[in-house]
Amino acid sequence: MPAVSKGDGMRGLAVFISDIRNCKSKEAEVKRINKELANIRSKFKGDKALDGYSKKKYVCKLLFIFLLGHDIDFGHMEAVNLLSSNKYTEKQIGYLFISVLVNSNSDLIRLINNGIKNDLTSRNPTFMNLALHCIANVGSREMAEAFASQIPSILVAGDTMDSVKQSAALCLLRLNRTSPDLVPMGEWTARVVHLLNDQHLGVVTAAASLITTLAQKSPEDFKTSISLAVARLSRIVTSASIDLQDYTYYFVAAPWLSVKLLRLLQCYTPPEDAALRSRLTECLETILNKAQEPPKSKKVQHSNAKNAVLFEAIALIIHHDSEPTLLVRACNQLGQFLQHRETNLRYLALESMCTLASSEFSHEAVKTHIDTVINALKTERDVSVRQRAVDLLYAMCDRSNAKQIVAEMLSYLENADYSIREEIVLKVAILAEKYAVDYTWYVDTILNLIRMAGDHVSEEVWYRVIQIVINRDEVQGYAAKTVFEALQAPACHENLVKVGGYILGEFGNLIAGDSRSSPLVQFDLLHSKFHLCSVPTRALLLSAYIKFINLFPEVKTTIQEVLRSDSQLRNADVELQQRAIEYLRLSCIASTDILATVLEEMPPFPERESSILAKLKRKKGPGILPDIDDTRWNGNGNVEHSESVEGTNKSSPSLMADLLPTNRPRPSSSSPTMLSAGTMGSAHPFTDLLNLNSAPSAGASLLVDVLSDSFSPASQDVSDENFSRFVCKNNGVIFENQLLQIGLKSEYRQNLGRIYVFFGNKTSTQFLSFSSSVISSDSLKTQLNIHAKAVDPTVEGGAQLQQILNIECVSDFTDAPVLDIQFRYGGALQNIAVKLPVMLNKFFQPTEMKSQDFFQRWKQLGVPQQEVQTIFKAKHPMDTDVTNAKILGFGVALLDGVDPNPANFVGSGVIHTKSTQVGCLLRLEPNAQAEMYRLTLRTSRESVSQRLCDLLSDQF
Repeated sequence: MPAVSKGDGMRGLAVFISDIRNCKSKEAEVKRINKELANIRSKFKGDKALDGYSKKKYVCKLLFIFLLGHDIDFGHMEAVNLLSSNKYTEKQIGYLFISVLVNSNSDLIRLINNGIKNDLTSRNPTFMNLALHCIANVGSREMAEAFASQIPSILVAGDTMDSVKQSAALCLLRLNRTSPDLVPMGEWTARVVHLLNDQHLGVVTAAASLITTLAQKSPEDFKTSISLAVARLSRIVTSASIDLQDYTYYFVAAPWLSVKLLRLLQCYTPPEDAALRSRLTECLETILNKAQEPPKSKKVQHSNAKNAVLFEAIALIIHHDSEPTLLVRACNQLGQFLQHRETNLRYLALESMCTLASSEFSHEAVKTHIDTVINALKTERDVSVRQRAVDLLYAMCDRSNAKQIVAEMLSYLENADYSIREEIVLKVAILAEKYAVDYTWYVDTILNLIRMAGDHVSEEVWYRVIQIVINRDEVQGYAAKTVFEALQAPACHENLVKVGGYILGEFGNLIAGDSRSSPLVQFDLLHSKFHLCSVPTRALLLSAYIKFINLFPEVKTTIQEVLRSDSQLRNADVELQQRAIEYLRLSCIASTDILATVLEEMPPFPERESSILAKLKRKKGPGILPDIDDTRWNGNGNVEHSESVEGTNKSSPSLMADLLPTNRPRPSSSSPTMLSAGTMGSAHPFTDLLNLNSAPSAGASLLVDVLSDSFSPASQDVSDENFSRFVCKNNGVIFENQLLQIGLKSEYRQNLGRIYVFFGNKTSTQFLSFSSSVISSDSLKTQLNIHAKAVDPTVEGGAQLQQILNIECVSDFTDAPVLDIQFRYGGALQNIAVKLPVMLNKFFQPTEMKSQDFFQRWKQLGVPQQEVQTIFKAKHPMDTDVTNAKILGFGVALLDGVDPNPANFVGSGVIHTKSTQVGCLLRLEPNAQAEMYRLTLRTSRESVSQRLCDLLSDQF
């Protein structure tokens, strides 16, 4: 940098700053500044031309005034004029003023760009550096448009000085971050990689930052950087501190460059070349070995630099997840930090071990530190460190230590910070369910959870308890007994009252034989909590009371008196008033059989992704939540063991909004008048003819629509025109003619499925001798077990009939069963055959995977027979949202941020059959310009890959 001459001291500026400092008050300072602004304005507008020194001095004064917090509305043009000066100090002040005060939308941008362009082409390294710094500081889109194509050529030019290369690399990095679409990818991308071999470590450091950012966007273009980065890293970690004297920081050789190279390598999977992979492993082992050496300095800067490299190396080891020895060594090294006196190190160690816990190679090693982590949970002063300890306990939990970890979390919950209580509650609920061998322990755990932190127990948690109790017969009696005992406490949280009301309303009869929990005692216990609860809880309790009338006729009079009271019939809340009136009327006029039918026990809930787990994911954010799934993949892609958290439908509030259907007919806005059994918690009007949007109901809907009196006999050929529409959806109309409408509502869980078939008579005449059966080919009978329940032989005119099909997938299959319907209409025999949409993808279990896990499994499934790929023309408009919905409907988990190309779609899942489980990975690459798709599927079975590919490719 040119030396500053003595005459550049700008005495006037020094005097002005001194005057400002000597001001005794704010008013005096403002007065002095206004005086100076007036003087500067008069100088700029004067007839006498100012020399470069004066311009520089006055521009510096304006800059100082701006830094004091005052607005500057003139002087910009004079600053731009300084750019044309050949003196370094004048040009420097001009660029400084522009970087600080000039808005990116200013009218002067073109003049500034011209000045910058002149300096970039001057080949004067000092001026080029000033120009590049200005571009990076401003970073506007206009500057990116003007210089994004010029800066790469400066960066890779052979005659460019090292300092200019550094500035060019960092300037290009800034433009790529602000306007990535304007930075062109061309020949320079291949040449910029070789800057990692540059002799000047400053250039290598700047280039590593740039290449890392570019590789995240286009990994294939910068794949050659792997070998160069490993080679440079190897030279650094094996060098002595004196070898890189200019870049040694407190006895640590080039720590910043080492960190950047390790981050660059995290953009890729482990090197395929054995020699390169071995060299990288040696580098990582050397870094781990150096961490064990005694410190060469007691200063904190030495330990910070050393640990920065160590943690980045551990991050790379975790990212590759392929070297068991390194993973265990990394875990042991982090374990030493768990008791370090430095809080930041303890935090980082806990955070890194959370990720290590999800690796099958290091999970057991992480578990050995459970006592230390529990101790940290109890003794740490910093709440953020305690939160990381909770995360690590959650991540390391498995069947062997689940009860210990859940107990420790519950113990900590009583004294936990309010900011993390809800998260702990969610994690305890998930772990208790996931690893519950005995569901009585699960019920006890959740009730304790509600008792200890009721205000932080979200609705998803107690919804989930209800679902599990209803779906598991063996725990229903114990749950009823436990909640009955819990409700006897003088002060109960409202969530406990909700759980108690629901469970006793459903299963109170299981404990009614004991005089201590007789029906009247149960009712009195629940009703004693009634007046202390909110409206939604009171509504649930009213539903429990009407259930009691069905379960215990002896308390009918007592409950009717409660329902008949003015506090209920004249309640200010419409919902409570309506329930009381309807329930009272129902109990008075309905016969015992009708009551038993209407108030029968709730059916099992369909199993979907756990709403608790989904809530925790939303709370923690993508990529933050440790993966605690027990799924372990082997080399062929099969799942050896999988026990995913069983979940509920995403709309769980509506599922649980009511204990009892109200059976009120609802008007339809787009279909003929229809009386239908209401659904639990449903709030939308029924607009479909067959009530397909509602839960299956035992009662028939009354259809009074007569579309046409004329008809033609149905063809006996198998109808499959709507078959493909059901590949990515489970509900809808599969067949319709002038006589009959057939709708389906399906639900699947692992290798089991259930289809509700709705037959709607569209005429005003009876269907007689009505029968419906499922026909399968000989080969399909061994692959798919289907049991069809018998149907009523008569279907009244305008009525609806329901049939239930239970399905078990024994092994993978290709064919589809056929639903054969026969009936007589007007004396003529009608025969209709419909291809049932039972496909292999219906038995998918979505599987969430992180980026590194996905590509590792993808590579493991690299045998040619395991991959099927097809390229096809798009049949429908290429809409991203529609494609997302179809892939999710296909049954796999859609993985965001996995594919380097954000336009591609990546998914993963597991096909469940009775005999085996098959892991599946898919990748869909759209080409909008050519209106083409490329679909690639990899599974451990060729037949599965081909069938799934055929099904999915037909949807786009």
